[in-house]
Amino acid sequence: MTSLGEEIKDWIVSIAIAVVLAFFIRYFIVELYLVDGPSMRPTLQSAERLVVNKFIYRFRPPERGEILVFRYPRDPSRDFIKRVIAVPGDTIEIRDGRVYVNAALLNEPYILSKTRGNYPLATVPDGHIFVMGDNRNNSEDSRFADVGFVPFDLIKGKAMLVFWPVSQFKTLP
Repeated sequence: MTSLGEEIKDWIVSIAIAVVLAFFIRYFIVELYLVDGPSMRPTLQSAERLVVNKFIYRFRPPERGEILVFRYPRDPSRDFIKRVIAVPGDTIEIRDGRVYVNAALLNEPYILSKTRGNYPLATVPDGHIFVMGDNRNNSEDSRFADVGFVPFDLIKGKAMLVFWPVSQFKTLP
């Protein structure tokens, strides 16, 4: 039979291990995010909750089409969620409401309306990506100077799935 002191010690050790594991998981593996705003509609709705994989980009760079979370370049205390449109070395251009990557028209079944405005032909620099919201006409993204090409070191992780509300549960590309 164990003494009360040993039982309390066991509980304290168990709780300490659980707390350390929770911090490790949150800071290095996955983090939960709340979608705030309409910039990713119709793919993501405001108030949906996401699981973001924080370690995947330690092993490989972001790929076109992935949805990711990054720190806003002008205010790194704010997080943005956008879709990767172009990766290092790609050319990007928006003309007549259409997005071209490497001179090829981008197939974008996830957007609802034609992109307003133009963006001059540019090449994505090494260590950066070009991102846009799916709700193109209501998104602050790489087309704007305050975001621009997003450096890899501001990327927090890849959005993997929507888990709340439960009725909207889905994995993301």
